[in-house]
Amino acid sequence: MIIELKKIGTTLISRQTGKEAFLAIQPVLKNSKRGEIIEVDFKGVSTFSPSWGDEFLTPLLNKYGKKLILKNTNNPSVKITLEILQESLNKKFDIEK
Repeated sequence: MIIELKKIGTTLISRQTGKEAFLAIQPVLKNSKRGEIIEVDFKGVSTFSPSWGDEFLTPLLNKYGKKLILKNTNNPSVKITLEILQESLNKKFDIEK
């Protein structure tokens, strides 16, 4: 399953909107098959903040672990935010090269 973040927005910056986005994708995630890979695609995202990422990605990482893969993370805003999240969570995201 691929989650295209640009469909949610290209400026992903507040804790509240991150939480709302996470809640909004729950019905889609419930339809995923057991063991299915969840890919989060950052293509088209211009701004990505740690607060938004914490509300959206942290619960996904906690639930799916190694089944969560992040794609198209070359944007500097995305790269820095992922580094901050990994350091604060003391966990690593699986980032597609």
